[in-house]
Amino acid sequence: MGRYYEGDIEGKFWFGVQASDAADRFGVHYTEPNYVDYCFDEEDLPKAEKELTDIENTIGKDNIKKLNNFFDTVHGYNDKILKEHNVYEIWEKYKVDYADYLLGIKIRDCIKEQGYCSFTAEL
Repeated sequence: MGRYYEGDIEGKFWFGVQASDAADRFGVHYTEPNYVDYCFDEEDLPKAEKELTDIENTIGKDNIKKLNNFFDTVHGYNDKILKEHNVYEIWEKYKVDYADYLLGIKIRDCIKEQGYCSFTAEL
């Protein structure tokens, strides 16, 4: 069973890695009860871009590239597969930041494309 977000952007939160309120770190906060509603607009873009830069600086661009390459080629993973592809240590250290980074990219791109981004996330 997964937790999804949908609206202007859509996706699935990383199981066991990413909280439903992960988008909070990009500048707005959710409303309750069973779903988390997010509404970003152009005023939120600088905060989202700053957070993406902060995450890039934390993880490192080379490590992001390694993880991107891994997940672009491997569609299922476990510790053994991560180790075989030499990304296990990176994943273990940065998995939450990496998952949030991918969400932040979607948020940023959506704001840039249409001037706003709103979506609902399951709790």
